Amino acid sequence: MEQNKQTSENQSQPQIMSYIRIARPDHWIKNIFIMPGLVLAVILGDKTIGVTDFIIKLITGFFATCFIASANYVINEWLDAEFDKYHPTKKFRPVVSQNMKFSLVMAEYVICIVIGLALSLPVNIPFLLTEIWLLVMGVLYNVKPIRTKDIVYLDVLSESINNMIRLLLGWFIVCDNIYPPSSILVGYWMAGAFLMAVKRYAEYRMIGDPKLAGAYRKSFAKYTEASLLCSSFYYGLCATFLIGIFLLKYRIEYIVAIPVLFFLFCYYLYIAYKPDSAAQKPEKLFREKKLMILVGVLVLMFAVLTFVDIPVMKAWENAFFIPTGR
Repeated sequence: MEQNKQTSENQSQPQIMSYIRIARPDHWIKNIFIMPGLVLAVILGDKTIGVTDFIIKLITGFFATCFIASANYVINEWLDAEFDKYHPTKKFRPVVSQNMKFSLVMAEYVICIVIGLALSLPVNIPFLLTEIWLLVMGVLYNVKPIRTKDIVYLDVLSESINNMIRLLLGWFIVCDNIYPPSSILVGYWMAGAFLMAVKRYAEYRMIGDPKLAGAYRKSFAKYTEASLLCSSFYYGLCATFLIGIFLLKYRIEYIVAIPVLFFLFCYYLYIAYKPDSAAQKPEKLFREKKLMILVGVLVLMFAVLTFVDIPVMKAWENAFFIPTGR
């Protein structure tokens, strides 16, 4: 009996894998969001970069972003433990279900920051400063007295701005002397807000109890299904409008891809209605085959339209600018 008791105690002690889990390396796939910024910089930027230099900066920049994101995840898991115990699935997270040590969690947080910033420095200074911005947003989102995570609507906007930051990170891997257009920056932010609001909507529906939802996430005490749905619709409109401005301004052929972009937004909202929706866990979205096909079609269309001119659309572009006489 004494041996069984000792075995039970050993099982209750957090393993090294539990500390790795709270850094969420399985979420590193989200950092693929740096790629659009990188592609935009190649297309729009005025700076050439050697292939070897580009590959080195891409690899170091990607993993720098992964470690900074993991630092944010570590403090998120630790500080959310008292709330996650009310969530149907998050209550099984290691910080909630195991006796993890604060000192080790903070050491892990610092290690992730040091590695992330060390990898950022060789890329360039704008990239390093943007990584620090990503780190600061993690503090503002999770740490009191500000803790934007608890403030209705600001929770979505403050977390989704990380998408815009990732776009900038991709851009700075290629260009460090100019900035991307504001239309695509804010549009990318609003697209992230749409995704985040839909995630909140799916979570709220899945919990199914407003009081329990409010105990799990303070902002949920002031949200309703209707307000979350309407806010996601608003963010989606802002995103598509601003992205549309960018597409029209820089290459009118991109209009051809806009209906597919709109359909992608609608299909993502449709996913939120599924039981245990992947919208709640973006790292699992790759399992949504139809969604991945839509993304692939959209990427392919943008790739083709970048290099293929459509003369009749060029004529429309010229028609939009009518000289005015006195």
